[in-house]
Amino acid sequence: MGNINVPKTLLECSRYFAGDPAIAVEFLAAIRWKDGVVCQHCGSKKHSYLKTRRIWKCRECKKQFSVKAGTVFEDSPIPLDKWMMVVWLVVNCKNGISSWEIHRDLKVTQKTAWFMLHRVRLALKSESGFLLGGEGTEVEVDESYVGGKLNNMHKDRRAKLGLAMRGTASKTAVQGMLDRNLREVRATVVPDTKRETLQNLVLNNIHHGSTVYSDESVTYDKLSENFVHEVVNHSEEYVRGRVHTNGLENFWSLMKRGLKGTYVCVEPFHLERYVDEQVFRYNNRATKDNPLNDSDRFVLALSQIAGKRLTYKELIGKDNARPF
Repeated sequence: MGNINVPKTLLECSRYFAGDPAIAVEFLAAIRWKDGVVCQHCGSKKHSYLKTRRIWKCRECKKQFSVKAGTVFEDSPIPLDKWMMVVWLVVNCKNGISSWEIHRDLKVTQKTAWFMLHRVRLALKSESGFLLGGEGTEVEVDESYVGGKLNNMHKDRRAKLGLAMRGTASKTAVQGMLDRNLREVRATVVPDTKRETLQNLVLNNIHHGSTVYSDESVTYDKLSENFVHEVVNHSEEYVRGRVHTNGLENFWSLMKRGLKGTYVCVEPFHLERYVDEQVFRYNNRATKDNPLNDSDRFVLALSQIAGKRLTYKELIGKDNARPF
């Protein structure tokens, strides 16, 4: 990538950014502005670099800006070398990394580490608007439920959720779609599992005419009007030739392994970002057709940081934000 060296391992990443803060600034600027630094206030490319402060001053509007401006790192007092380490760990640790590990390893508070991780997860969210599937393409559709068992909850927690809850009523639903040709997953937290909710997501994300595989759930019973729809009845079998949803079951397994083993307790309000994190790692895993490595995922994640912002008030819901 231009004149910069991209670290290949965690050890190289740690050594590369340690010591000189200017290295991280130059590295991030080269990834973010491939065609040259652009003023974040007026869009001009005429500027001067203030080396002692590691910021730019625009010659047109006379305003100053840093490489963090307009990114998920904006207004953060945390040095960029620590941010680089957090990004590397999030995109390359298969089961995720907890805020307590970041707290211990980077010497920041656990609260700060938690905030940093959520900002990185926001950057990992894919904004691709293209439709999955197509003529002759197979797409798996399924939903899963995330949350603790009601019987294991404290009585006060059960009372807050409602004593009458049974089965999956106390859990949060996530719908997923897997394009077998692209080997790409899309997953979304949904407010409910009604037919209208789930089928609208399928209609808005998959090319009409694609071959769609799902389980026997009645929520998918009218997909045949727009797709070649095949169903596998899980009460009798899990695979019938090419008709199965085992690809998505694999994704659910990976996602829940991270949620249960690493993050332990995730509130429904925050679940969407944890799902986005797992989707990014799954879609950018190393395959025979797409042999991505750790440094490729690291650079890809940094290329997605611009134009996104998450404040602490938004994160904890103090701005009246709602999960759906």
